[in-house]
Order: sequence, then C-alpha cells, then structure tokens
Amino acid sequence: MDIVNAFSVDLEDYFMVTAFSRSVKYEDWGRFEDRVEGGTRKLLALLARHDTRATFFVLGWIAERRADLVREIHDAGHEIASHGYNHRMVHEMTMEEFRADVRRSKAVLEDAIGGRIQGYRAPSYSITEKTLWALGILEEEGFSYDSSIFPIRHDRYGYPGFSRFPVKVAGEGNGGGIFEIPLSTIRIGGQNIPVAGGGYFRLYPAAVTVWAIRRLNESEKQPVVFYIHPWELDPDQPRMSAGRLTQLRHRLNIGTTERKLGALLERVRFGPVRDLVDLA
Repeated sequence: MDIVNAFSVDLEDYFMVTAFSRSVKYEDWGRFEDRVEGGTRKLLALLARHDTRATFFVLGWIAERRADLVREIHDAGHEIASHGYNHRMVHEMTMEEFRADVRRSKAVLEDAIGGRIQGYRAPSYSITEKTLWALGILEEEGFSYDSSIFPIRHDRYGYPGFSRFPVKVAGEGNGGGIFEIPLSTIRIGGQNIPVAGGGYFRLYPAAVTVWAIRRLNESEKQPVVFYIHPWELDPDQPRMSAGRLTQLRHRLNIGTTERKLGALLERVRFGPVRDLVDLA
C-alpha cells in the first residue's frame, strides 16, 4: 500500500505573517483588507479536483469572524485544527498566556464546527527546545497531537535535534503523552534540509519537491507533512512594509504557487494530519 502523506494549510491572512509583526500590530488587524477567503477557495477547489482531504490549522481570530468559512471547510471533509488565536509565537507568551490562547482558539473552532478538534500548530513553528513545556499544556487542554516542530536551523524557529518523524512525547497530562508530527526534512551532508512546503515549495522547482517526497516515502518509508498558506495563492495581495529579505521570502514565486500545487497533487497522495497519528 502506498504511503499517504499529510497536506496541511496554515489558515492566516497576508498581514498576520510573523515577519510583518514589527510594522503590523495585532490591534490593527481589523484595518487591513480581508483576503483570506480568496486563497482558501483556491485551495479548496484544488483539493476537491484531486479528491484530497487536508488539515486546516485555523487562527481563532479568523474563526470568530468567519465561522461560515470554517464550517464550509469542515463540511467539505477537511480536518479543522488550531493555529492559536492571534498568531503569537509561543516564546512570546508565559505558560498561563499560552494556555489561555489555545483554550480560547479551541473553543471558537469547536463552536464553529460543532465537534471536537484534535490538532494544534504553533504560529511560525515556535515550539522549540526552549518551549517544549507547551506540549504538556496542549495535552492537558485535550489535544491529541501537535505539528509545530521543524527539525531545522532557522533564524526564527527550529529544533534540529528533534525527531524527523512522528513520535509520542511524554507530557504532563493524564493521557500518557501527546503525538508530535514534525514538518518534513531530508538528510543531506549530515544536515536536515526542509522540504515541507511554504517558501521552500515556492523556492524549489516542482520536480525537486516530488523527488524529496518520494525519497522520504520510498527510502525511509515515512510520510511527508506538507504545508501551505492561503496568501501564497494570492499574487495580488497588497505589498507590506518590510525589509528586503522579508519581502523576498514572502513574495518569492508567489504567482506560480497554484499551478505548482496542482502538479504536486496530481503526483502525490495526501490526507489529513490526524491520519498520521494512527500510523505513529
């Protein structure tokens, strides 16, 4: 039987990106043009065309204002999971603040879909070696899995020493631990190279991404955890005030994302992240 990989969407709008946080304050989010629906509908159409179910990690702030969109995603057969409430990185919060954030987002999402959610992903993959305490809180708050750890070196996130593949992590709750579903990498020259999606997907030629996925599936017998954002399918989004490197990262090849995603979905089998928990 072929390995089924995980397709995930970090459902946030263009102005919520962590790299823009110096020029865009959370208190001002309501002043920006809401464009999340356009990119989300493009993703839903692509996934439907290729009969693929995915996991949408949704910000609670968006769910409060667009419960209709969250229900539409859920009714289309996709998994709804939490991306926190207002895209605050874990290391910027105390343990009490983090608990309040995930509890609030979980309640909003479960109210929107009328059911329980299982998964969480931290904004900007900000569960690292220094914030592993967050996993115990997630378990205590009723989450079955987390998908926040990126086992790479990066200037804003990453835990290169963590497992590259799904693993159960001992927590502090009563359930005996929580599953961690890390973002995908391949090993080259003793280093973990990210192949999980997002800016890396926009940077690499499509053939490189497919090669990396097949290498993980066939040589290491492991599924891939892929991610994308709705704003990455929105080349007409407003240009934000930011430095040159941030602008390059954000807008690189953004006009080709939709076409490349279609080609990827034709060649690779995907399902929701929750399916990997059973396999783990």
